Amino acid sequence: MTPAPASRRRAPIEAAQGGYDVIVAGGGPAGAAAAITLARAGHSVLLADAGTGPPKTGESLVPAARLLLYDLGVDVRVLDADHRPCHANLSAWGSARLHQLSFLDDPHGHGWHLHRPAFDSMLRRRARDQGAHVAENVAITHPTARPAGGWEVATITGATSRTAWSRWLIDATGRRAALAARRGARRIPYDRLIAIHLRLAPAEADLEEASVVEAVPDGWWHTSPHNPAHRLITYFTDSDLAPAALVTPQPLLDLLATTRHTARRAQGRPPLPGAAPRRCAASTTRLQPVVGDHWIAAGDAAITFDPLSSQGLLTALYSGLSAGQAVDAHLHGEPDALTAYTTRLRDTFHAYAHAHRDIHRCESRWPDHAFWQRRHTTPRPVTSAPHSKAAQAADIPHAP
Repeated sequence: MTPAPASRRRAPIEAAQGGYDVIVAGGGPAGAAAAITLARAGHSVLLADAGTGPPKTGESLVPAARLLLYDLGVDVRVLDADHRPCHANLSAWGSARLHQLSFLDDPHGHGWHLHRPAFDSMLRRRARDQGAHVAENVAITHPTARPAGGWEVATITGATSRTAWSRWLIDATGRRAALAARRGARRIPYDRLIAIHLRLAPAEADLEEASVVEAVPDGWWHTSPHNPAHRLITYFTDSDLAPAALVTPQPLLDLLATTRHTARRAQGRPPLPGAAPRRCAASTTRLQPVVGDHWIAAGDAAITFDPLSSQGLLTALYSGLSAGQAVDAHLHGEPDALTAYTTRLRDTFHAYAHAHRDIHRCESRWPDHAFWQRRHTTPRPVTSAPHSKAAQAADIPHAP
């Protein structure tokens, strides 16, 4: 992507007057990607990161993300300073045998096991370098339509509240879609998947720069090394299938001991001091609609995928960049820009749903178990998701 030609740029609103062309709520990858895109196109942008919620867990970035980072002007070589390379994915899926998918043959090179706070901060710095006003520890709330068009919002910092306004709002607030929900958008869940994380002490075995996935009767496990030095183990299952005891380390470690490949990589490692299992939503969801009157949703606010797909961060970057492009095009009079964005996300979801069903059908060892029965059919909205309301209220992050 290249910046908009000078002849096509709209004069930005003077930010000093409290107004912006676009206010982006949410300073994660999707929000930062949108802010970078719009600031490079000559728009005045406020990127507000609330900085609330539980700490981000480690996540993986697939090699193909290099293309999107390049489009955002990010030199991927800087990732090697704060993040661990991922050279392969190992999986025991469909059989007990461990299969390897090496990135040596990937034209994009290796992936990364990310330290999320460092990754998100890097993208916000990039947005600031492009001219966006980046506000840390600032929440955007109470969007109110202005008579002259656009939005007036409250910017909350601690106990201090101020007012800002903009032509457009981008909701990148995560699964709760805080702004879009206030405008009547609703989240459609397709399953009840949750993730239960625990951080373990590092060991020499962490020299294996690979992620491991292992299917089990009621879900699957994932483990990988991360910075700062630790190993992350994660158990994925449906919220109604998760044993109630998995709230302290030992029951989770006892369940881990029943695995073969994951347990071997965690053997002899105690949890990090003070670490306890933490649950978060990992379900497939869609927001309906993703575009409204002068607002647009991106990232987890718009669409969330099963972490097995390894598409979460990739989709966040893609949807953030695409949302920024759509708003830019719309502000310059392109009538179909917003419809095209909606179509892009719909097509992305349909491709994901097809692949999601196919990969789960490859695991047939436990046909009588509810977890696998639910995933051997075409994904359809579930009538209730016991974890979803609590997850959205807490704005808990999606799993790696």
